[in-house]
Amino acid sequence: MTKYFNGTIQELETKVASKLSDYRFQHVLRVRDYAVKLAKKNGVDPEKAEIAALVHDYAKERSDREFLSIIELKSLDKDLENWGNYIWHGVVGAEIIRDELNIDDSEILNAVREHTTGAGETMSKLSQVIFMADYLELGRHFKGVEEARAITEKSLAAGVRFQIVHTISRLVSKETKIYPKSIETYNYWLDKGNGN
Repeated sequence: MTKYFNGTIQELETKVASKLSDYRFQHVLRVRDYAVKLAKKNGVDPEKAEIAALVHDYAKERSDREFLSIIELKSLDKDLENWGNYIWHGVVGAEIIRDELNIDDSEILNAVREHTTGAGETMSKLSQVIFMADYLELGRHFKGVEEARAITEKSLAAGVRFQIVHTISRLVSKETKIYPKSIETYNYWLDKGNGN
């Protein structure tokens, strides 16, 4: 049994695997491994990091219709309707995790909500760990990933800064709409991750 889920880690893995394609589940397992490593290095509860990592993409393969119905049912921010899976699987996914897996630890749920958008000064160390583990897991092969891993190895905050700066730059270069929370994250970590 774990402190944060009513069952064993293996039981949680089975529940998560049942909702995801094998491709997505393998990503989740790699994020879990990276998150536990980062948690131990940065003074974060490794069990909490393991559970947050295992559930971070739990809702990733749900239909748009399901997300939209939950936004309405739970009276979430109406603006969410203007976005898509990239935002929904974290922000709305946390509601699905609470309802289906009975995980109600607010820090874990916030780490899920923030794993694609980040957050400003409210971003916990656990959120930072999941944000970076999702970005750096060993299946990732984008240009700059080795640099990002090396930076994060030295400083979790510097890693968060690296990721949000590169993500915003990529979105701007593609002329894509940027979720307001991501801009808030960028503005906060631009100075913070430089040791200011």
